[in-house]
Amino acid sequence: MRIDAHQHFWRLADRPGQWPPPELAPIYRDFAPEDLLPLMAACGIDGTVLVQTMESAADTDFMLDLSERHAFIRGVVGWTDLKAADAPAAIENLTSHRKLKGLRPMLQGLAEEDWIVDPALAPAVEAMVTADLAFDALIFPKHLPHLLTFARRHPALRIVIDHGAKPLIAEGHFSTWRQDMAALAALPQICVKLSGLLTEAGDQKPQAVRPYAETLLELFGSERVMWGSDWPVVRLAGDYQGWFEQARAIVPQADHAAVFGANAARFYRLER
Repeated sequence: MRIDAHQHFWRLADRPGQWPPPELAPIYRDFAPEDLLPLMAACGIDGTVLVQTMESAADTDFMLDLSERHAFIRGVVGWTDLKAADAPAAIENLTSHRKLKGLRPMLQGLAEEDWIVDPALAPAVEAMVTADLAFDALIFPKHLPHLLTFARRHPALRIVIDHGAKPLIAEGHFSTWRQDMAALAALPQICVKLSGLLTEAGDQKPQAVRPYAETLLELFGSERVMWGSDWPVVRLAGDYQGWFEQARAIVPQADHAAVFGANAARFYRLER
């Protein structure tokens, strides 16, 4: 299978006051399966992992409903309040949906930079491990040391770092990001997504992405990197097929099957 490990759908009517704002015109509209299918077909993509965009049980329900009606959605990464007293029960309830494959707290937007190291997360993490769910880490480089503490505390939890931790490509910051990513890559339960980098490049040329993408491949190896479109957010910097082709040119040919499908299928326990 060729898998897009990270994409989104949304309806603006469901998100008053939520991101994206109107000034982000390329993505300020509804995005539905019928919009994505032609793009997938052009790139030979067989299935996707649909990822949450709101801290909302309703958003998770919306995605799970779509996954039941569209076979190409092989897995869903949803949301629940991991610090709530009833988090373990909520997680158990969510696992009744066969396509729920992971959970994602929106760490990048939380006021507490060290939110992830709170011991109050332990019951929810235990429930995730029991349910064999993955943890998507939506973070900025400043969160990497805290994620390292969290990952060391929970070695049985499968973790994937979304968008390479959003390195500050537009500002040219590299060395500290690389050092912190290397520490995380030393932990075998952590994977990373080759996604979102084009957006982080800002006004830089697309070629600015290459050193960061190659670093992810170097640190994590071809078996722990998975490609994602981050569609429709990628529209802020390019387009689906353009990013797909750029990533294919960066990843060595021998690693294409793993990075563009097999790793995501294994990590998220996707069904054919």
